[in-house]
Amino acid sequence: MSIKATRIVFWVATILISLSLIPGIFFMTQTWNKGMMQHLGMPYWFHIELGIGKFLGGLILILPFIPARIKEWAYVALGIDSLSAVIALLSVDGPKPMSFEPLIIFAILLISYISYHRLNVKKEIIKA
Repeated sequence: MSIKATRIVFWVATILISLSLIPGIFFMTQTWNKGMMQHLGMPYWFHIELGIGKFLGGLILILPFIPARIKEWAYVALGIDSLSAVIALLSVDGPKPMSFEPLIIFAILLISYISYHRLNVKKEIIKA
C-alpha cells in the first residue's frame, strides 16, 4: 500500500474513532447514558471518569502534534475500554447482538493503529 493510501486509511479510521468518542462527553449527564451504566452495575463516578478518558483519548489520537508514546497509550486504553465493554455487556445481558457492538469500535481502532504504525515505519525509512 502506498504512503498516500495508508495516510487516507489512517485519517478515515482515526476520524471515525474520534467522532464516536469526543462527543460522548456532552452526553454524560443524559438519562439514557446514566441508565446504561446503572444497568451494567457501574458506579456514577466511573461513568464520569470513563467519559472524560474517552474524550481525551479521542483528542490524543486526532491531534498530530501529540508524541507517539502518548498515542500508543491512548490506543491501549481505548482498546481495553472496548474489550471491557464487550465483557460487561456479555456478563450482564448474555450473548445478544448488542453485546458485540463495541467490537466495531475496536476493529476501527485496530485499523487506525496498524495504519499509524505503517506511516511511522515509512517515515523512518524515508529519513534513513
